[in-house]
Amino acid sequence: MSKQDTLALLPTGGGKSLCFQIPALMQEGICIVVSPLIALMKDQVENLRNRGVKALVVHSGMSANEVDAALDNAIYGSYKFLYLSPERLRTEMFKTRVSKMNVSFIAVDEAHCISQWGYDFRPDYLLIKEIQEYTGKIPIVALTATATPEVTLDIMNKLGFEKPNLIKGNFERENLSYVVRYTEDKNGSLLRIAKSLNGSGIVYVRERKRAQEIAGFLNSQGISADSYHAGFSSKLRSNKQDQWMSGTISVIVSTNAFGMGIDKGDVRFVCHYDMPESLEAYYQEAGRAGRDGERSFAVLLWNNHDIKRLRQIVKVTFPETEYLSSIYQKLYRFCDIAYGDGKDFVTRFNLKDFAIQYKLHAATAYYAIKYLESEGFLKLTEELNNPSRIMFIVNRDELYGVQLKDEILDTFIKSLLRLYQELFSNYVSIDEEFIARVTRNSVAAISAMLIKLSRMSVIAYIPGAKSPLLIFNLDRESESGFSISKESYTKKLDSFNKRIESVISYANQNTKCRSGYLVEYFGQKEWQKCGICDVCIGKKKMQESAGYQQEVERKLIELLIESPRTLSELTLLLNDDTKYYLELLRNMADRGGIKIEGDIIILIK
Repeated sequence: MSKQDTLALLPTGGGKSLCFQIPALMQEGICIVVSPLIALMKDQVENLRNRGVKALVVHSGMSANEVDAALDNAIYGSYKFLYLSPERLRTEMFKTRVSKMNVSFIAVDEAHCISQWGYDFRPDYLLIKEIQEYTGKIPIVALTATATPEVTLDIMNKLGFEKPNLIKGNFERENLSYVVRYTEDKNGSLLRIAKSLNGSGIVYVRERKRAQEIAGFLNSQGISADSYHAGFSSKLRSNKQDQWMSGTISVIVSTNAFGMGIDKGDVRFVCHYDMPESLEAYYQEAGRAGRDGERSFAVLLWNNHDIKRLRQIVKVTFPETEYLSSIYQKLYRFCDIAYGDGKDFVTRFNLKDFAIQYKLHAATAYYAIKYLESEGFLKLTEELNNPSRIMFIVNRDELYGVQLKDEILDTFIKSLLRLYQELFSNYVSIDEEFIARVTRNSVAAISAMLIKLSRMSVIAYIPGAKSPLLIFNLDRESESGFSISKESYTKKLDSFNKRIESVISYANQNTKCRSGYLVEYFGQKEWQKCGICDVCIGKKKMQESAGYQQEVERKLIELLIESPRTLSELTLLLNDDTKYYLELLRNMADRGGIKIEGDIIILIK
């Protein structure tokens, strides 16, 4: 509100959306929101519209006419929000229109995507600060739940902040118990968790097939569960999500496609069946438990096979640079694009067809494409399940003339106008099956009438389609003119390795409070031991045993024989709980074994 560039680093569930939505409603003009996930943008826009807030969304799954209409509405239609996917920022259509908008400020969601040292780098995010070349200087608010100190500084630098301005929330979750469990029987461990905790749960797995297998296993054991992943249709995913949100299904077993933007209070546990690839992803996903403030659990199951798999992922995720160059050329050839051409070309893309045509391993080819994306050459969107869309392209008088001439079309047009609003001003998503049920027609008959109206130039009709989109950001270079930067490749590989090893270290260590370990990773230096993670509980049990107390006393005496020590020195040397040592030292002092002078502890010989 004070017009300062601001980075808000807030934990999952910390209200990041409110940080830009409320100020935007309180100010004149429209807020531009840049977000990397099309599905999340659509959900937020729908939620705003349901609350009576005028909001628009523009993404790569829309036609040129739809984008044109949306950007016009952003200029002239008194809208408060314009949600954009980052690749939209490079288009001439957007650059021309944004200069005519009254922009209040720019909100950058998932801001860690702008940093090459973040876990989900998106090169199109680097274009964000260029918006100000067309709007003049306007404030930027960047928001993320997962940024290390290095990434935090990089975000503010890449966005061109006039001065550093970080607002940082507390990353400790007092009600969330972090548990890491080594097990060779993951199904048995998961079943015990699901049966012992009332309320809802989320189980994260790496593969779609495994999501369905584990959901089936839980159901066979009397736990109501369902699977969720990007391979299901949008309608089916929405139905599964609704059943889980309402409590009809207790446990959802999913790939990382589930959970973004979900706000369900009674999630009693989040279980990572497979080890995640970064602590950023782990913290964000684990944070979906216990949003109602009640005791909840974030459980990570692992064994030695998981560590081997994680380290193998590095090799798959980073193919050799020669392979990357060959995939670059094959993609352009696959789309029939000649040298020197292809910039801003958009096409639906089928990875399976691509892999078959060039006899490639699909997973390796996919990671090569994602690496080329990280270098800014192209963009592969998530799988889009776009519903059919229509808009009337005649005025009401012309439409009335059409209705007078054809009784069947007249009835159909009236049904459309009754079922959907704003058909004359915007492209509106429609559901042919729903229209068929309401009008007591077949889906085929509805499609036929929509095609007929389209051919008569009465409506613009875009049939629904389910497919990722491949977007080429640059013209194709020749084999001799194209190369992968070895320096950039090495830096990204090192950064990825570092994230992988941080997850392995988190799982392996059993001396530091889990909560403290995580918040330190995100740069929070001061924290309190949670007392409820597996490490803290384990230490508490040990400390309550007489044998443990005797062993610690022996170690203390050995250290004090060498020289007097401060309490902080003893705690550091023995790597344990300050509060516990304080009580033990007082007990020793009462027995006359030591004396305490100020901060110094001296052994009485």
